[in-house]
Amino acid sequence: MKNNFLISLLLSSIAASGFASEADGIFSYRIGQIEVYMLVERSGPGNTGILVGVDQAMLNQYIPQDGFSSSTNVFLVKTGAQNILIDTGFGQTIFEKMNSLGVEAQDIDAVLITHLHGDHIGGLQRDGQALFPNARIYLSSPELEHFTRTQPNQGAVAALAPYGDRVITFDPPSLGSALNEIFPGIFPIANYGHTPGHTVFMIENGGSRLIIAGDFLHVAPVQFPVPDISATFDIDQRAAAASRRQLMEYAAQNNVLLAGMHIAYPGIGTVEVQGNGFSFTPVE
Repeated sequence: MKNNFLISLLLSSIAASGFASEADGIFSYRIGQIEVYMLVERSGPGNTGILVGVDQAMLNQYIPQDGFSSSTNVFLVKTGAQNILIDTGFGQTIFEKMNSLGVEAQDIDAVLITHLHGDHIGGLQRDGQALFPNARIYLSSPELEHFTRTQPNQGAVAALAPYGDRVITFDPPSLGSALNEIFPGIFPIANYGHTPGHTVFMIENGGSRLIIAGDFLHVAPVQFPVPDISATFDIDQRAAAASRRQLMEYAAQNNVLLAGMHIAYPGIGTVEVQGNGFSFTPVE
């Protein structure tokens, strides 16, 4: 009991102070009373080769000479009543990072999936066994349909299989329409294009809002100022560009924080209109 109290006290102190440890790959931020932990699964030099329709002049304008950093991020959301993961990364370091925050795999109540690419669902199973034994898995109906029926992907099918009827689907509304909570203070929003069912999740509490936006972009230094540039990973590049611009406009106009799975530490920031594009400023 004493150890549990000390862990709870430590986590409360971390969240309240905006504690950040880049060395540990963990960044903490509070949205009202909801605690959000950005966990870096993998980080390293970014790759501009995945961009479509860029030339060297554009790269010279936006990419520093020493390159830029990118990462694969996972988000742990603690609502007080529940522990919720948004994506699982590759499943390589997420568990030790959760453990450092006093959260075990069996403590996760739900995993919200932005989309079914391998670097977002790699931590769901191992050797056919569910790695989150008590969690339900939530994802959009179009995403499930595409990756398990229309164009079946073996990795996606294997990742979901151990959860059986604990895989729950929903149909997310579009940005700007009436939103529905999937959990208290958490709202799924359609952001189709990167994949047919790509979903972002808004967290709202105490007058503050944060959108955890999955793969709305991959090369932040270029795609914030030039959001019409897509990546080779985008299944529908035109739709992805439109969704990306709409999301950035919404964040800028409504003072909503934005976070991404491939934005370098701390992964969360504010968005402002800058010319025909946008700028991104990380929170502190």
